[in-house]
Amino acid sequence: MQTTDISKSARRKRHTIQYDNWGYLFIAPFFIIYIVFSLIPLLTTFVYSLFEYYRVGLMTVGPTFIGLENFKAIFSAGDSLGKYFLNTLIMWAMGFIPQIIVSLLLAVWFTNTELNLKFQGFFKTVIYLPNLIMAATFAMLFFSLFSPNGPVNGMLKSANLITEPVYFFNSTAWTRSLVAVMNFLMWYGNTTILLMAGVMGIDNSLFEAARIDGATPSQVFFKVTMPLLLPIFVYVFITSLIGGIQMFDVPQILTNSSGRPDRTSMTIIMKLNAHLSSKNYGPAGAISVLLFAVTGVLSGLVYKTTMSKYQNKR
Repeated sequence: MQTTDISKSARRKRHTIQYDNWGYLFIAPFFIIYIVFSLIPLLTTFVYSLFEYYRVGLMTVGPTFIGLENFKAIFSAGDSLGKYFLNTLIMWAMGFIPQIIVSLLLAVWFTNTELNLKFQGFFKTVIYLPNLIMAATFAMLFFSLFSPNGPVNGMLKSANLITEPVYFFNSTAWTRSLVAVMNFLMWYGNTTILLMAGVMGIDNSLFEAARIDGATPSQVFFKVTMPLLLPIFVYVFITSLIGGIQMFDVPQILTNSSGRPDRTSMTIIMKLNAHLSSKNYGPAGAISVLLFAVTGVLSGLVYKTTMSKYQNKR
């Protein structure tokens, strides 16, 4: 009898182990897709950054190992990689600062139980709709609106504000501003939804206690809402920063891939795309590696500085 019980117990353990192994089968598709479409291209990019590898007409030169020569080349005076990186950060900041301010205000208004705003569902839908429009579509729309013969110049002429058409894309300030406005319109809805989720996750009793203690709305916002909203704010900041560094499609279409005027609106990804278009894979790989490193360092610094303050307050 005891032998039978032991054999049944052994069979149960054996079946349990077999069932547990099914978990590896279920998670295998993720790892296969990640390895094929992310890990292998990432490693290949690192490899290409160390090789001379380009095409001249129908002839392919390389791949020939040259070490760090590609990194030296992209930092040369003629390549102006620092200028493109600065262009990218300027246009990102011009769009992100108003985006985070407007999104914070909307998130607080929509989650405030005292205001009791009507038609909240409608307004939330309208706010989020621009996020569903492709960036290329937005860029083509703005290119048509602000072209010399576009509707904006037409309205300015009709109002007798100008006599000659304004060439918006020949001005550094106007071009960067238009890129920033498009980024703002495309992403403030998504940021609002994320911040709303963060505010709704705060215990409502904290707001009630602050009001009972006589706190003003501004004090409640800065002393209660903002400190508790910091983790989601950091997430929004880091993801927006990464997206800003990868800015490409809007300025590419708006300036017809030239970064005009005088490459003041050319982003670092536009320069990377120029290398890829000319089949110059070595410098393209070097720029990709640098972007990977810069993104990681900036994200780490932002997370460490902000979250350390948050943890100290707790």
